Amino acid sequence: MTSLLGDPVRRTAERLGARQRGAVVVGALRGGETAVHGADPGTLFEIGSVTKTFTSLALARLTVRGAVEPDQPLRDLLPRDIPAPERGGEVIRLAHLACHTSGLPRLPKGLLPGGLFRSDPYAGCTGELLLDGLRRTRLRSVPGTRFRYSNLGAGLLGLVLARHTGTDYDTLVRTEICRPLGMTDTRVVLDPARTARLADGHSRTGRPRPRWHLAALAGAGGLHSTVPDLLALAGAQIGPAPGEFAEAIALTHTTAHRVNAGTAAHPGWISAGPPRSRHRILFHSGGTGGYRSLVAIAPERRAAVVVLSANARSVDRAGLDLLARIIDSGPGADPVPAATGA
Repeated sequence: MTSLLGDPVRRTAERLGARQRGAVVVGALRGGETAVHGADPGTLFEIGSVTKTFTSLALARLTVRGAVEPDQPLRDLLPRDIPAPERGGEVIRLAHLACHTSGLPRLPKGLLPGGLFRSDPYAGCTGELLLDGLRRTRLRSVPGTRFRYSNLGAGLLGLVLARHTGTDYDTLVRTEICRPLGMTDTRVVLDPARTARLADGHSRTGRPRPRWHLAALAGAGGLHSTVPDLLALAGAQIGPAPGEFAEAIALTHTTAHRVNAGTAAHPGWISAGPPRSRHRILFHSGGTGGYRSLVAIAPERRAAVVVLSANARSVDRAGLDLLARIIDSGPGADPVPAATGA
């Protein structure tokens, strides 16, 4: 760990830890160097919507093997008695779910109004509730035309991919992503030994917060992980990736839907320019009742940052500022071109 990488990582971890109650771990990599600072690196956290990166990468892995196709209609993977909503003559396709362009609402039918006011708001979102809600769901836009962030869409993608492969979401992620990359602690369900390493979550004001269980919406935010595991995922993203991972990762990076002049949605990622940097990055943040997370990568600079916190205060600015310092501190490189596509 050199001072060029280690010092900014340490300062970021100390700055975050000083202003909150709850464990914090910050990690970064650049080229072949890695730095981690904060709580014990083996500490587990709920990673919230960073889970969506895993869900989309699982889709890409299955696509590379020919098990599914990105433009395959969602209805192909649903039970025959469950209709998939349509609009404007267009059907929802798997890639729409991964890029948040399906037109689906943010949350499933039947979850509101009471669910989100509970301490564990998604625990009652069973597969039956999720699928039955599709019968009464109206799309907000024509599929493929507009970015609308949807936990329902991402959770539905994880559910149908798992069922299509004859397993559950936890097993799907561990089989397709975690085992090949040597990620030993990333999973939905924690055994007693890993539960003992799970940091206690806290509100922004430092009050203890209960764990969340996303049930059938696990593909939208149900994973737990550690900084070393997520650095392994980030390392595969910036390459070289093992085996057929490279093709799957390239698919998630090159598939894009433009959100505005400076931002695009990719399967599992958002691309944008970080604060005070001329280089484009891919990132995803996450949050549950008592946790916040961020994974951000700069593929052209072979750099990445991971921040996990057991507090509901956002870590996005601190993590993106850290990545900007890391990628701007080395030799110059051409900016990453803006993503294009539909």
